[in-house]
Amino acid sequence: MAKDAATVADENQPLLGGEHYLTDRELSERLKISRRTLQDYRNNGILPYRQLGGKILYRESDIERVLQSCYRGKF
Repeated sequence: MAKDAATVADENQPLLGGEHYLTDRELSERLKISRRTLQDYRNNGILPYRQLGGKILYRESDIERVLQSCYRGKF
């Protein structure tokens, strides 16, 4: 039972202001890029982010918008 609760907690991230936020580790796994590449994207203004204390968070809707704007269809 405790294992099931831990799984549910991991799969359902808490909302902040009604928005889902991802950590750099979660986002790098989803995008299949390194955490250092994410840092470069932050530094170059490619990906918007929030910083709470020492924690970097990415709003899921912002990431989806960036990905959609950079998407190119088939040739």
